[in-house]
Amino acid sequence: QVQLVESGGGLVQPGGSLRLSCAASGSIFSPNVMGWYRQAPGRERELVVLINRDGSTNYLDSVKGRFTISRDNAKNTVYLQMNSLKPEDTAVYYCSLTMWTPIYTHYWGQGTQVTVSS
Repeated sequence: QVQLVESGGGLVQPGGSLRLSCAASGSIFSPNVMGWYRQAPGRERELVVLINRDGSTNYLDSVKGRFTISRDNAKNTVYLQMNSLKPEDTAVYYCSLTMWTPIYTHYWGQGTQVTVSS
């Protein structure tokens, strides 16, 4: 089984920064993709960014230039540096892991709250 443990959420003022971390443990196979989704109250969960093991990324347009994802493959850990935060970034952020070996599986973290407010 696989577990994803997130950390780093909190309350920040507009224009501030936060760094989220997500550590995956258990039976993790390659290839795999890790990433972050978010869900604001009353809205559907949306993709924020994905990162492959080779470092290639796919960002939500509204966070490009403000958020940066990185990963440490040796530690199966992914990081999300969030700068210039806006109130509309307020949401629960979920870490995700998708694998295709031995079968297609998708895992979620428990979620961490990010609140951007003055």
